[in-house]
Amino acid sequence: MIGTLSRSLRAAVAHALRPSPLAKTQVRRCAGPPTTLHRLHDSLELHYRGTRMHLDYVWLRDHCRSAASYNSQTNQRNLDTASVDLHIHPDHIRVEDDHLILTWPGGHVSKYSLSWLAENSYEGKKRSTVQPRVLWNADIYNNAHVPSSQWATFMSSDDELKKFLQNYLLYGIAFVDGVPATVEATEAVTQRVGLIRETTYGRMWCFTSDFSRGDTAYSQLALDRHTDTSYFHEPCGIQVFHCLKHEGTRGRTLLVDGFYAAEAVRLQSPQHFELLSRVPIRHEYVESTGSHQNHMIGIAPVLNIYPWNHELYLIRYNNYDRSVLNTIPHDVIRRWYAAHRELTVELRRPQNELWVKLTPGKVIFIDNWRVMHGREAFTGLRRLCGCYLSRDEVLSNARIFGLQA
Repeated sequence: MIGTLSRSLRAAVAHALRPSPLAKTQVRRCAGPPTTLHRLHDSLELHYRGTRMHLDYVWLRDHCRSAASYNSQTNQRNLDTASVDLHIHPDHIRVEDDHLILTWPGGHVSKYSLSWLAENSYEGKKRSTVQPRVLWNADIYNNAHVPSSQWATFMSSDDELKKFLQNYLLYGIAFVDGVPATVEATEAVTQRVGLIRETTYGRMWCFTSDFSRGDTAYSQLALDRHTDTSYFHEPCGIQVFHCLKHEGTRGRTLLVDGFYAAEAVRLQSPQHFELLSRVPIRHEYVESTGSHQNHMIGIAPVLNIYPWNHELYLIRYNNYDRSVLNTIPHDVIRRWYAAHRELTVELRRPQNELWVKLTPGKVIFIDNWRVMHGREAFTGLRRLCGCYLSRDEVLSNARIFGLQA
């Protein structure tokens, strides 16, 4: 009983001493708009260089970068977040030298750069792009004259690797020319970019049109635009192709920027875009051929967006592998079909199709979360090799070069 009364008394005193929601601090500078600070019941409202932020006190304490709270050598948190009082508020607040300084009960001091707060606040992230991109159709891409990397330079120059990664991030596709037409050289050039992701198809795969696997890719048939491994919980991030030999005709590779088409849908029919980004559907892969026995299911919306800024970051579109539509209620299913039809129309517009003839020596890297690929039917012997790469590793390598990814 005594402990309960003491806690109640402390809470009452704390509430009485809590700053008024109307309390306001203003710090002026010689140039630029003033920084203003409003002390609210459970947070701070901070205006800094055009960004209006609401910073919860618990969030501020959790993100303290003092040595006691954060290990700057490992970039890991020392503070036990679960130990922070959910009703905590600072005893003292001040702004000086472009820093917010808070003194907490018990005397602990936290210091935050105002620019860091603006960059990392919810309001700052809502206004920013996670990964800048150039959305393209065939004319846009061709007119950009994006250069291919050359094998010899690419394998020895970090500057060339950085240019390659920048092109890949912006356009979702990138090429390396002059690669020896072998599986070993293809493996080497892919490992220059990132780690190879082993899947049910193996680590490095090499195939012809022999139907050795239960997939239409192992044929001479035309393939409509699609993303790979949509039936994985996390689809493979990067697809790599190298045509080692083709003794025949046709067989061009089709590339379509899925984000370009999806943004057209968002602009024309926001309700269709919203439906495709909200309703989960199933993709499924069932294989039973000789020693290959697989049954995989991936469930997610066709379009995946970040909830805070609505930026599109992943598209799953594969009409071959789309499973039974049993995750959509009857009063929504017809609207989903209409939305899917509109997206398909955009994806199939001839002006959105980039056709590339893959030849021995030309290796293509495709962002499988964005760019769809397909092919026209072909004749003769056609031998391809390739692999999937870990998306996390590739983006990590890009960030090490200072690229935004």
